[in-house]
Amino acid sequence: MNQIKKMLAVPAAVFALWAINAHAATNDDIAKRLEPVGQVCVQGQECKGMEVAAAASGGGAKTPDEIIAKHCNACHGTGLLNAPKIGDAAAWKERADHQGGLDGILAKAITGINAMPPKGTCADCSDEELKAAIQKMSGL
Repeated sequence: MNQIKKMLAVPAAVFALWAINAHAATNDDIAKRLEPVGQVCVQGQECKGMEVAAAASGGGAKTPDEIIAKHCNACHGTGLLNAPKIGDAAAWKERADHQGGLDGILAKAITGINAMPPKGTCADCSDEELKAAIQKMSGL
């Protein structure tokens, strides 16, 4: 019986120390652990703390080469899933003829077409930036 008490004493002591330590947490510690890890900001409304993120992203206009390299080249560089290849004027002209010219291709790029997501994954690109990238890739 004495052996059993000794065996139970160690886990009981560990549990007691854990309970004391857990109880010692202050309300400030608890509040800090429970605070949100992020926030949702609505465009056009002030969003506290986002000035740093806007400055880090550059915030300026993107060049067609930057957009193509970052968002377009993966598919249009190789022709993945029948995407017209960069510099293949005939394939781009055929698309333009069926979709209403450069503006028709731009409209499809904005909304997405086939496997291409809306804006070709460049959600923060303006329509003018997308149009310039399309012109650069297609030669139209």
